[in-house]
Amino acid sequence: MRAVTVYRVDYARKTRYSVGVVLEQRKTERGNNYEDLLRLARRQFALETADAVNIVIDVIQARRANLQELTRDGSAR
Repeated sequence: MRAVTVYRVDYARKTRYSVGVVLEQRKTERGNNYEDLLRLARRQFALETADAVNIVIDVIQARRANLQELTRDGSAR
């Protein structure tokens, strides 16, 4: 399991702050990992439906977690 940080973005002030984490449990990279993590984060951390657009996840952190797992296996060399 890998933890991916979830942020709430304030577009008016151009800032973001951490509100929690979601856990990536998939062992292989699939085409929709990012979208599924984002959907889960928006369900858990949005205060209301309109607030869901302000919830984002760290894409680089999510990708890095998958790449590290692959190189540890030896399957992505």
